[in-house]
Amino acid sequence: MTSAVIDGRAAVRPELGGVERWARELCERLPYRTLAPPPALSHRAGHAWEQFVLPIQSARADALLCPANLAPIAAGNAVVILHDAAPLRHPGWYSGLYAAWQRRLLPLIARRARTVITVSDFSRNELKELLNVEAEVVHGGVDPRFTPTATPLVRGRPYVLCVASHTARKNLGALVPAAAALSAQGVDLVIAGGHRPQFTAEAGLDGLTLLGHVPDDDLPGLYTGAEAFVLPSLYEGFGLPVLEAMACGTPVVAANTTALPDTAGGAARLVAPEPEALREALVSLVGDQAERERLRALGLERAKGFTWERTASAVEAIVSRRP
Repeated sequence: MTSAVIDGRAAVRPELGGVERWARELCERLPYRTLAPPPALSHRAGHAWEQFVLPIQSARADALLCPANLAPIAAGNAVVILHDAAPLRHPGWYSGLYAAWQRRLLPLIARRARTVITVSDFSRNELKELLNVEAEVVHGGVDPRFTPTATPLVRGRPYVLCVASHTARKNLGALVPAAAALSAQGVDLVIAGGHRPQFTAEAGLDGLTLLGHVPDDDLPGLYTGAEAFVLPSLYEGFGLPVLEAMACGTPVVAANTTALPDTAGGAARLVAPEPEALREALVSLVGDQAERERLRALGLERAKGFTWERTASAVEAIVSRRP
């Protein structure tokens, strides 16, 4: 049996995005020891722990699984999951320091890793073009808690939901016209997600109901209670919230960009990530119960094909291979 450890730095972060979700789910499901920094460490100090302490702690293992884009460059046994190449493709979306750090580190990580895994065909093509690395594709999953039977969140008015951080790549400003049009019909447009320190913040979100970070246990009910879900991103390596919404029986509108069409698999309404297209799609969908029911059925069927058990099994098979 392969002796392996997991870099659990992303798994212990208090706010979950897609990368953190991957890390936490794999830590819970794989039979490996998890190594993580002390919770009190700052974001930058966590980078230092990952680069200098983790290689020492994991040196005796056959493999070090790094599920969250970064890995210690000194480790010769790393299996790294690179979710996308956004910092290289769109460095202006990030803080200058973080973009420079990624620009220097990612090529070294990709070159020195024993194996690189990624999460979609889109990201595989991005990594090949920008880093000249051949990556193996393993899709993410949906936790069983995301189900149509989750108790819906009770709100004063019906709402359309978006689960995304307040960052440029998520394109939340493009939802402002939709929010105004929906509000006139008595429907709120609700954003669940906070600011991430490595990204440049997005401004101009007037008219959107900003919930900030929502605890993980509350997300299924938030999805289930929504009239529809929307993800207007300009760039996604996979787009886990699309599948989480589908698993909760919520009809989905998503941008027709990057990995989102493949993730949606024909079970969502795909539109250009532009204000007018998003407004038209959401107003139309909220007013069309038959279409919502059609997308609900398609989405539930689509989400069945994605489980974290299947993801963990595929990752374990790759980690267990001898180099």
